[in-house]
Amino acid sequence: MTGPGAGDTGEARDRADELASAVRSALEDGQPLQIVGSGSKAFYGRIPEGRPLSVADHRGIVSYEPAELAITVRAGTSLTEVEALLADHGQMLAFEPPHFGDDATVGGTVACNLSGPRRPYAGSVRDFVLGVRMINGRGEVLRFGGEVMKNVAGYDVSRLMAGALGTLGLLLEVSLKVLPASEVQVTRCFDLDVGRAIDTMNRIAGTPVPLSGAAWENGRMFLRLSGSQAGVTSAAEDLGGEELAGDDAARFWVGLREHGLPFFDGDGMLWRLSVPSATKPLPVDGRWLIDWGGGQRWLGTDSGGDRVRERVAAAGGHATAFRGGNRAGEVFHPLNEALRELHQRVKTAMDPQGIFNPGRMYAGI
Repeated sequence: MTGPGAGDTGEARDRADELASAVRSALEDGQPLQIVGSGSKAFYGRIPEGRPLSVADHRGIVSYEPAELAITVRAGTSLTEVEALLADHGQMLAFEPPHFGDDATVGGTVACNLSGPRRPYAGSVRDFVLGVRMINGRGEVLRFGGEVMKNVAGYDVSRLMAGALGTLGLLLEVSLKVLPASEVQVTRCFDLDVGRAIDTMNRIAGTPVPLSGAAWENGRMFLRLSGSQAGVTSAAEDLGGEELAGDDAARFWVGLREHGLPFFDGDGMLWRLSVPSATKPLPVDGRWLIDWGGGQRWLGTDSGGDRVRERVAAAGGHATAFRGGNRAGEVFHPLNEALRELHQRVKTAMDPQGIFNPGRMYAGI
């Protein structure tokens, strides 16, 4: 077992009592709070409201059980520190979270529920949350779920926090399942148009190939294989294609995860589309990049939001205005009446006075 604070490059600090007191004061004053971490993902979602409440220095490793494949950290702990500690033990966060900044925190990672290229093959952030400690909208410090895989009572409540953008409560600690790191990784490239690439990625995903990434950019399909030396070597030979050199492969997948590829340059509107992976290319003009084997599609376009969402909805998916555009308007795909009522009921149950990040996801919630 690795004890509190182990692996930290900064000072571990427990601010739970101080943060709970701040929440109770805000309740007494009727003052909404804007939860602030490192700011690496401040661009995501709608314009936040409320008085800033920083959790960035509520940090430190609470416990790490390599044999149990579980780690518990305070929400302000650096994602880089956690990944470095896991790497020292031959383990990893399998959902391959994007940082979008040097100071990205674990709390922000969970709140945004953003996963990298490995997500279709390993799972999302939400799938790896074992438990949380949090402050609810009554100023109460609560714990849901467990700290190891064999103790997951209340697991579903913990998973609600993933993707909630801080609207349901203030995260204090997060327990995450971790996995052994892959022995080797190999990337194969193929010159294909987007339609053939989507078909090929979906066909290969249905075979026993150790895929850990499948993407298409600018006429080239990239397939990443991860696993044992023997398994990856055999699969790579069967697939054929051109092998991307190790350094170039690492740069591509990190660039894809962190939006460092040339595709993501510029300040224009960037859409994140979620569709069934086998969906044919959508009839919307713009620049396209395909990830998650076809399931996640990035679109840079001047087409209006209504047109984009109409096309995506017709394909059975949803669209998020990821960057740019009017951040005071509809950023996430509009909810139908039933889903909006469900969101509101959950929000009321967890945060009855609506003090946490009001309007960050949807206006009025």
